[in-house]
Amino acid sequence: MQHLCLNCQTEYPTGFHPFCDSCGCMVDVTYPLDQVQLVDSSDPYIRFAGLLPLEAPANLPPATYSPLLHARRLGQKLGLNAVYLKDETALPTGTTKDRMAAVALAYLHQHGVRAFTCSSTGNSSTAFAYRVPAYPDMHVYIFTAEKFVSRVQYSDHAQVTHFGMKKASFVQAAEYAAQYAREHQLISEAGFFNPGRREGLKLAFLEACDQVPAPIDWYVQAVSSAMGVYGAYKGAQELYQLNHIKQLPRLLCVQQASCAPMVRAFAENSDIIRPEHRIAQPSGIAEAILRGDPSRAYPHIRRIVMQSGGTFVAVGEAEIRAAREDCMTLEGVSICFSAAASVAGLAALANAGAIAPDAVIVVNLTGSDRPSTGETANIQWLEPRHGGWAPSS
Repeated sequence: MQHLCLNCQTEYPTGFHPFCDSCGCMVDVTYPLDQVQLVDSSDPYIRFAGLLPLEAPANLPPATYSPLLHARRLGQKLGLNAVYLKDETALPTGTTKDRMAAVALAYLHQHGVRAFTCSSTGNSSTAFAYRVPAYPDMHVYIFTAEKFVSRVQYSDHAQVTHFGMKKASFVQAAEYAAQYAREHQLISEAGFFNPGRREGLKLAFLEACDQVPAPIDWYVQAVSSAMGVYGAYKGAQELYQLNHIKQLPRLLCVQQASCAPMVRAFAENSDIIRPEHRIAQPSGIAEAILRGDPSRAYPHIRRIVMQSGGTFVAVGEAEIRAAREDCMTLEGVSICFSAAASVAGLAALANAGAIAPDAVIVVNLTGSDRPSTGETANIQWLEPRHGGWAPSS
């Protein structure tokens, strides 16, 4: 495999490099596809080992494919014949970020990272905290905006330090996580720009291509930075070049209307997130996707959505609630509001006549509501003070 800058093609054969040292652009992973073969295995880490950036994927804990359901009753209600729900709620931490953490931790470890900072709205941090004990010499420092602290749930252990940030937004927590890493000689794992994250998240689509009995026309997912969509499309391109699939899917990215900076920028045909698109203090029921400023990720997502012939759509709270209820009553699947947003987005496009009735559609149900465990384990609170952050008094 190679790690190459998407802009200047500088190669990084060693070390952890989310960004190019020469031009600052994103570094991505490429594989010698002429040498890659898919392995006959029911373990996705083994089957797709040649498409993962790991030296020893067989050392990951054994895994099975997450379920895929042909949602006939839901599809009938939407006027669609081939809606498939990829149920990532079945994974150990209840979300698609479980696969991400498994691959990203192995990736960071093999590149020499032993202590790193991260931030999320809950799912990624929970998955990192859950899986980091597999690497006894690693430590993760989690930074969480106050609104999302209850969504970070794990059993307290010595390899996790968790900071809650009072009155902070998701973006502020992410920015301070990077600052803390610089000040304490740690690695900032870089979220969307961590290649291990994107490569781990493509597994949902790779699995779906084995599970769906026909070529996939649309791939649907609710998004904040849309790293899962980026990973899915990269995986699709790789399977296409391997002649494992016959076509690339169109991408549908869904956001809640109260926090939809990507949708707004795309609707205005903007190639960047402009100041008027950003949401300083996002609100909404789809908590996992409330990212008000995806400025750095958006150009990469816009590029692949346009390349695929796909689109972005925003949905309201009532639509999300209705979609969640439909998934439970019609298909028996319990999902969080963020996952329900993807179903609501599909419904919006179907109602607008923008999707053919016989189109084959995969909807990534990215997660469920984890039962609350009460007090968050061993949290250290920070509060804004003198233009920075300090331990809470």
